[in-house]
Formats: sequence, structure tokens, C-alpha cells
Amino acid sequence: MIRHAKITDSAAIQKINCDQLGYNYPLIKTKTNMQHLLADPHHLILVAEDAHTGKITGYVHAELYQETYLDPMLNIMALAVNSAAQHRGIGTALMTTIEEYAKEKQITAIRLNSSTSRTSAHQFYAKIGYSFDKTQKRFSKKLPSKLN
Repeated sequence: MIRHAKITDSAAIQKINCDQLGYNYPLIKTKTNMQHLLADPHHLILVAEDAHTGKITGYVHAELYQETYLDPMLNIMALAVNSAAQHRGIGTALMTTIEEYAKEKQITAIRLNSSTSRTSAHQFYAKIGYSFDKTQKRFSKKLPSKLN
């Protein structure tokens, strides 16, 4: 079953982020971020919940992406499925639900980024109709924390 995420899903999402995406982000911070994201109408977080166990097996996070040079689109911030639940159509169901949401909102495109090392993810995205259209480098800069 695909449904909207709730704050009570924070622990499951934090574990999926750690186990599947390699983001070992603290649960308390995940929960705080979830509170903000769930309240923001420009963000959509959906979870896949096992109908028999009630456990969260995967999730997708999309945000509205707007620029001065493009029509609005959805940007997939994260898509992850527990390794034990992969190859059961969960990722496809999550992405199909996002696509249906986009159509309802008259959004005509969805984009996502995927690390060059995630070749199985690339195969999955191609299989569900996404095409590789750009090569770029990502730059970031850590800013000093006010807590130090």
C-alpha cells in the first residue's frame, strides 16, 4: 500500500536512509526534518507499507522544482526500498504514484539525480521510462555552525 508519510514513519525512513542510501543521519534530526517537510506543500513524501506486517518497505520524497527558465517539475529527492523488499515492484509503485500526482497537478516533467556508482538504480530508472540527459558535477560548501 502506498500512502502519505506521517511523522511516526520517521524511524523507518531514517533506517532506510542509513541502510540503503548510506546516510547515517540521527533519528532526532530526521524527525525534525520530517516535521518541516510534511508541513510544506511543496514537498511530498510517500511510503510503501507492507499490508501484512504494517512495516515501511520504502519511500519516495519529491519536491516542486521551479526555475526562471523551465516549467515547474517534480524533483525526486530520495527513492529507496529495503533490500529485502526489492524486486517486488515497490519502487515502481512509488514512482507511478508520484507520476499520477504530477499529472493531477498539471506538472509535465519529473527529474532526479543518481550517483554514478548506483548502476542498478540507473537500470531501474531506465526500465520505468526515465532517460539520462545531463552530466554535471555537484559542488558544496560546509558553512560554520552557530553551535561551535
